Amino acid sequence: MAVLTPKFATNDASLLLYAELDEAAIRTVQRQLKAGQLVRILPGMVSASAPDQWPALVARERWRVLAALFPQSVLAYRSAFNGGLPENGEIHLSGSYRRDVELPGLKVVLWKGPPPAPGDLPMQGREIYFPSLPRILLENLTPSRGIRPKAVGKAAVEQRLLAICDARGEHALSDLREQARVLAQQLLLLKEFDILDEMVGSILGTRASQLVTPEGKARTAAVPYDADRVALFEQFAAQLRSTPLQQAPAVALTEQARTHLAFLESYFSNFIEGTEFEVQDARGFVLQGQPILERPQDSHDILGVFHQARDMGWANQTLAAGDAVLTQLRERHTHQMRERPEVSPGEFKDKPNRAGNTEFVSPALVRGTLLQGSQLLPTVPAGMARALLAMFVVTEVHPFADGNGRLARLVMNAELSVVNACRIIVPTLFREEYLDCLRVLTRDGQAQPLMSAMQHIQQWTAAFNYNDLDEVITQMTACNAFERSRSQFKLLFPAPTKVA
Repeated sequence: MAVLTPKFATNDASLLLYAELDEAAIRTVQRQLKAGQLVRILPGMVSASAPDQWPALVARERWRVLAALFPQSVLAYRSAFNGGLPENGEIHLSGSYRRDVELPGLKVVLWKGPPPAPGDLPMQGREIYFPSLPRILLENLTPSRGIRPKAVGKAAVEQRLLAICDARGEHALSDLREQARVLAQQLLLLKEFDILDEMVGSILGTRASQLVTPEGKARTAAVPYDADRVALFEQFAAQLRSTPLQQAPAVALTEQARTHLAFLESYFSNFIEGTEFEVQDARGFVLQGQPILERPQDSHDILGVFHQARDMGWANQTLAAGDAVLTQLRERHTHQMRERPEVSPGEFKDKPNRAGNTEFVSPALVRGTLLQGSQLLPTVPAGMARALLAMFVVTEVHPFADGNGRLARLVMNAELSVVNACRIIVPTLFREEYLDCLRVLTRDGQAQPLMSAMQHIQQWTAAFNYNDLDEVITQMTACNAFERSRSQFKLLFPAPTKVA
């Protein structure tokens, strides 16, 4: 077979396009067609490959094919919005006439529309163009109907505008609107620009909000909130409403037992956050009044949680629904972190915070997200279910610069104390399981692991007698509570107390 010389460098006869060949090469192709050496796929498009290979060829050489068959066309509507990938086996183009063309493995929907405009860029240096962002957004606001409408519609464009604002800032959104204003005149998409103008104005807060998506409504609410987090809270609340949870009754019934349980709760809660002391050292400065000579700030962290776990006013203070939750959490945090002025006790964070790959609610959305989350609390059963939701709301929002995990567990235990249920201690050996379950809920929306884990650890907490602190520390040691490695140790329950 003769070697052909196309305009674009390829000597692969598996897919030949007349638009890429000179006249001599086209005559050679036509002779080879007559000789049965090549097969016509479509007029101007031939191949030496078997028909069952054509869909893969078209997929691999999509831009070559489209540029050759539809020169000077522009990727259009939902195909441009989605980055140029076919959707449901279709790709939309804008050209000088209206036509549908069935290629092997791909349907081309060609719409009559404006030619390439300023800002549209050639794909791979060929005569097919990827539209500018303003053009993409304007075209996708055009009216369209059917099972698979050509335009993605207002909601999808709104979400894209919100994403642009988040990624690049309000200035970039304003610039985009001005570019679209000019382009709309050229493309005759003035009505579409009016819609885009309203949407941008709503996001920037210069107009009354006309936004329709949950994300848009959250952004333009009187107190903006994190729509994704609130949706996760609602999902978790629904699972808590529909899943009966075990609930162990309170076991620390004397003042002495409550003090001992509060000490161990604080000790382990701080250990989770990296404030590590030997338990007897912590016992000395928390319960025996020994002077705090080393690491005074870490010592005060343990004391702050201890006081809120022991004091009945704090221990039974459940979260309110609505505005009062903001004051409650600020007061709790002020008391808890009062010896740590560098973390701004009682002041909501002004910088983003994260743990590993989890980025918590942004500072601007803390208040609104707490308000929205707290309003779900009365909708779930009191006790264990409400305790887990309250803890998760505070954990996910992470409203302060530091102390959030300890605060979340104090909030959780208050919901248990107020219904005379056993408070929860999360021992060192259970730390990773507890955090893993939180990550699964955050990332995958799966609540069952957390619900099961917290019911289990509450039963474990309730298995000890807290009247004798020496005895309970000895028992917890024997149960591996102070160990760290889950691969080497298993958290055990204490042996049942023998009745004389």
